[in-house]
Amino acid sequence: MGCGSGRVVLADLTSQVLREAFAEFAEERAASSVLRAWSTWNGFFSFWVAEQVVAGNPMSAVPRPRVRPSSPKPLMGEDTPEQLLEALARGARRARDPWPERDLAVLALALLTGMRSAEMLSLRVESLGGRPGERRIRVVGKGGGERVLPIEVPLEALLEAYLVSRRARFDAPVRGSDPLLVDNRGAGLRRGGLQYLVRQCYKHAGVHDRVARGTLVHALRHTFATRLAEDGASVTEIMHLLGHASVTSSQAYIEVTSRAQREAAGSNRTYGVLRRLAEEGA
Repeated sequence: MGCGSGRVVLADLTSQVLREAFAEFAEERAASSVLRAWSTWNGFFSFWVAEQVVAGNPMSAVPRPRVRPSSPKPLMGEDTPEQLLEALARGARRARDPWPERDLAVLALALLTGMRSAEMLSLRVESLGGRPGERRIRVVGKGGGERVLPIEVPLEALLEAYLVSRRARFDAPVRGSDPLLVDNRGAGLRRGGLQYLVRQCYKHAGVHDRVARGTLVHALRHTFATRLAEDGASVTEIMHLLGHASVTSSQAYIEVTSRAQREAAGSNRTYGVLRRLAEEGA
């Protein structure tokens, strides 16, 4: 525009100026970053339109980038989750101050509930409820929405063992309002601490090469959801268990398993000829 940012007025921000600015902005940035910027500017102009300061929103003339939804990235390897938990139960994580009960509780909780990192870190001891054998966890998800996740007896027993070890470790009672997951000093586990713990568990269990780059804790959530889909859970069930706002995100787990496509392809009648020929050849 040929002037300093302090001298720009709303009338200067025409559709042509914004198109050129976003084209330049997009050259060295990912589509997701451009989309966030586009949404911010669109909201900015929508506000001024509502306030009747400007007649229209020029962002409608600026192309909105399309971001392809990322595909789920579960742990690679059919039995990787079992190998991971078994290794942790044997105390595979070699740390200066080992706490295998806590490590196992954290990884098992993620693998068997599919919670997000933030959801796990916000859990309190009182988030666990229900009668023995019918335990459930109350989770506060995105936007403050709550959902209740059932847990089975093996996970219930594992969490109880962790809490017993925690009382003994710090020689202190565990109150309902206390964080459920804590670090080695007894303070509530934080995001960086959780990521470090999970990374170390992968490393010492020998499965670090089966984790997609940039996933860490989220790989456990993806593994939970993918296994649900493989075992026949519906998209609605997956949506409720994961706390998705719509079925769109949950559908990705159904699609990644390719179960429906395989069944459809396998119903081709030509396969019947091949099966008959194989039987005759045998």
